[in-house]
Order: sequence, then C-alpha cells, then structure tokens
Amino acid sequence: MAGINKAILVGHLGRDPEMRVTSSGMAVATFSIATSEKWKDKNTGSLQDRTEWHRIVAYGQLAQVCADYLKKGKQVYVEGRLQTREWEDRQGNKKTTTEIIAQTIQMLGPSDRGAKSPLAEDRSAAEEQSMPVPEDDIPF
Repeated sequence: MAGINKAILVGHLGRDPEMRVTSSGMAVATFSIATSEKWKDKNTGSLQDRTEWHRIVAYGQLAQVCADYLKKGKQVYVEGRLQTREWEDRQGNKKTTTEIIAQTIQMLGPSDRGAKSPLAEDRSAAEEQSMPVPEDDIPF
C-alpha cells in the first residue's frame, strides 16, 4: 500500500509571498504561515500558547494567484504535501528545510474591499455548471 503525505493548515501569513521564476519559466511563490494553539496549564491554571511557523511553496498558476492575492496577515487554508530538502548555506554548512508543497490554497476571512478572488470565481462557474436542469427544460 502506498503511503499518505498530506498536510492541512489554517493560519495567517507572516509577510507577503515572495515570487520568482525558475530558469525553465515556472512561477514559484514562497511564504510562511503561523498556526497557534492555546491551552490552560494544569499546574498553574494560566493560559499558555505556542505558535508554529510553516514554510509554504506554490508552483505554476497557483504561485501567481498567491502573489496576486495573498498579503501579510491574511488567513489562509493550505493543503499540500510535506517535502524535506537539504542545501548548503554560504559558509558551506549543510541545512535541512521541511516545506509544504501547496496543492490547494483557499483565502479565508473578509475580502479586501469587494475584490473577488479567482477561487471564488472558479467556484461560481462550477456551481452554475453543476446546477440541475429543470424538468420543463428537458426536450422529451
């Protein structure tokens, strides 16, 4: 049986996405989102919290949408797969980074002054196509 590699996050962008284009012409957007959890300490009863930062990488058309519509502080839903890669820094030290390669990104929260996201437009078109045809419109 094949393994499953899936990550699902809801968090806030720490800064605007960084956009670049590879030598082959592929658009790549990278950004980080913060996820937080809160709990009450059993011993002291005080409220505790922890924030984790996750590096997200999007490719192709999804990267372009991220660059055009995502901004620092925006809440997003990200679905993708975990990928770890090794690289060397300028001093020659080996580094390891784990990233989420985004497959789905959904903008959450209020929209910016009525701006319509491309994902909302796609959903409207899909809903129109999947609407049932009234019986009186059937030709038989």
